[in-house]
Amino acid sequence: MAIKAGSKAPDFTLKSKQASGLVDMKLSDNFGKKNTVLLFFPAAFTSVCTKEMCDLSQGLSTFPGADVIGISVDTPFAQDAWAQKEKITILLASDLNKEVTKKYDVLFPMLAGVGDTAARAAFVIDKAGVVQYSEQTPTPKDLPNFEAVRATLANLK
Repeated sequence: MAIKAGSKAPDFTLKSKQASGLVDMKLSDNFGKKNTVLLFFPAAFTSVCTKEMCDLSQGLSTFPGADVIGISVDTPFAQDAWAQKEKITILLASDLNKEVTKKYDVLFPMLAGVGDTAARAAFVIDKAGVVQYSEQTPTPKDLPNFEAVRATLANLK
């Protein structure tokens, strides 16, 4: 069960593949500056995850004033290849060791018999680092309630 709204967001530093190479992406860099939307997803190059990230990339303006970060247990290199192939513009971060997935309590055991991945989940974290919205979908095929994510962001300053 995903961590609850009202909880202090667990901080983390994850690797992200950028044009300049591998960079560290630290959640707390946004504290005091920007709201953050964390989107955990099971795996790059899968149909539902591709649809989710492509649709969101095209509609990033519907999350005004927030950084949107996609997190999966894929390597940053696989994420980068996927993002280039599918024209995904959301910042992708690699939780290869599943540490952040476990901190947010969204580990999905044995996806399709392959292994543990991140469950599909969404969190809105305010500038103070507090979780304002928390959702883990019932199955990996279900998408988060993005209207609720937008409504939560609209209520934050």
